[in-house]
Amino acid sequence: MSLQFHPAVENMKIWSASGDGYSFVISFESPTGPGFHGSVGFVASWRPLYQSMGAIRIGGSPFKTFAEAEDACDTMLKYLTSQD
Repeated sequence: MSLQFHPAVENMKIWSASGDGYSFVISFESPTGPGFHGSVGFVASWRPLYQSMGAIRIGGSPFKTFAEAEDACDTMLKYLTSQD
């Protein structure tokens, strides 16, 4: 089942989703302007929902499109749940 992302913060390009005990976030970054600063693109990250730890950036970030970042999150969730 695919993760269902929704806007997480009003007026910022941040989306979140959760499933199977993991939280995923996609944010849009650019070197200038409002929001997070970094290389242009969509940065995907994950963390366990019920553990106090920082987020882990998904390899390949930043992605050129939201769809690519979303696919990377779905792939990571499949990998994480296969390790349980």
